[in-house]
Amino acid sequence: MEKAKPAGGYFSKGEIALWSVSAAVIILSFCLFDGKSYMTLAASLIGVTSLIFCAKGNPTGQLLMVVFSLLYGIISYSFAYYGEMLTYLGMTMPMAVFALVSWLKNPYGGNKAEVKVNKPSKKEMLLMWLAAAAVTLIFYYILSAFKTANIVPSTISVTTSFIAVYLTFRRSPYYAIGYAANDVVLIALWALAALENRAYISVVICFTAFLANDIYGFISWRRMEIRQREAEG
Repeated sequence: MEKAKPAGGYFSKGEIALWSVSAAVIILSFCLFDGKSYMTLAASLIGVTSLIFCAKGNPTGQLLMVVFSLLYGIISYSFAYYGEMLTYLGMTMPMAVFALVSWLKNPYGGNKAEVKVNKPSKKEMLLMWLAAAAVTLIFYYILSAFKTANIVPSTISVTTSFIAVYLTFRRSPYYAIGYAANDVVLIALWALAALENRAYISVVICFTAFLANDIYGFISWRRMEIRQREAEG
């Protein structure tokens, strides 16, 4: 995998500032509300780092997402959020591996640090929504059987996660919108958990930082899409 250029050349000042503020907020919230769950801290920092690489279309982001998914699955298990555990370990992590392979196989102009943006057809998008509906229905019954805490937002999280990982695999800029929607659901989900254990406030703040990064990711990919299209004439 091609190494990133020095920060001053590869990442813009805005991107460096976004990552720095996100990391600082995550660390501060950990110190204020948790202070014990170092796995949560590590997962949060790895996650926010993966997002800034993904925003550049860099496969390194998908590699870090695999690690984040594993850690997040373990954290979700600790609060009986089995939907999150199953989603990230059984869907997001494997799809991140597939996305990594897809991104490495489709570099833009031979540059392995930037993936070629793709635009799925309307037919494919329709099939994606139908598949998302089927996955949602199946997971609802699975989560019910596991007596999952806060089952409604947990089920919605499965839907948004499926859409996000599929669009990531297909190299669509709208993957970031899928993840942003998932972030909103997870903020609500972990806010409910924080009512019982204030240590989870740090997870709420983590996904708030993720939301900001995913919004930027969509903006960055749209710019990348336009630049690639114009370069190809």
